[in-house]
Amino acid sequence: MGIIDALLDTVGQFLSYTFLLRALVVGLLVSLCASVLGVSLVLKRFSMIGDGLSHVGFGSLAVATAFGWAPLAVSLPVVMAAAFLLLWLSERGRIKGDAAIALISASALAIGVFVVSMSTGMNTDVDNYLFGSILALTHEDVVLSVALSLVVLVVFSLFYHKIFAVTFDEPYARATGIPVGFYNAALALLTALTIVVGMRMMGALLISSLVIFPALSSMWVCRRFSAVTVSAALVSVVCYLVGLFVSFTCQAPAGASIVLANLVAFLVFYALHRLRRMLG
Repeated sequence: MGIIDALLDTVGQFLSYTFLLRALVVGLLVSLCASVLGVSLVLKRFSMIGDGLSHVGFGSLAVATAFGWAPLAVSLPVVMAAAFLLLWLSERGRIKGDAAIALISASALAIGVFVVSMSTGMNTDVDNYLFGSILALTHEDVVLSVALSLVVLVVFSLFYHKIFAVTFDEPYARATGIPVGFYNAALALLTALTIVVGMRMMGALLISSLVIFPALSSMWVCRRFSAVTVSAALVSVVCYLVGLFVSFTCQAPAGASIVLANLVAFLVFYALHRLRRMLG
């Protein structure tokens, strides 16, 4: 009973902090959005778009901070434009896939660091964008994050079957009359929204892990697209809760704790995959 009482007391303390409740609400929604989108992005071998867009987001947020502009109001259209640019380069440009992502992400990161260092210096706000901080979430951030996350989840649900078709077989989807370009653009746009929403909390260096880890973990044990999607969502939510609780109890960085929880889940799912193969 002593362990249970201590656990309940810790949970009670956790729920008594407003900033943790904000992080809980936003984080759960961002985890859901990132995980369901991550399945399609990983299968299309375009998962590193999350990393590229997060660097673009950092660059735009850093510039906005340096000039005293509203950070999210600046970063949202910039990251959306970068998502469409990456998609265009990947499909029609001479610079393909990972090379385009590396080019744009490194350039945006360098621009952000240069502008801030030349104007105000590397201050705490910029560090928060780079490494994430649950303390940085304001009431306005929560409202905007919840609204954008709900948009992502609703749009993904409405277009689920079309996204499934485009993910697995683009030539066949195009032959059947599905506007592949539109749904690829929608996927890129939804990813951009998720990155902007989650970067404030997870940081530019870690937000892409929410896109990649749950999908890869689920693919070890699930075979159907729908099963992988549901499993990825559950894994992402559980890992976020575990990571946030570990961060609170151990006074560790939230973003790093959440990523480590996802890493443990990945290793567990891989072990289950190997065990299943050995048994049959």
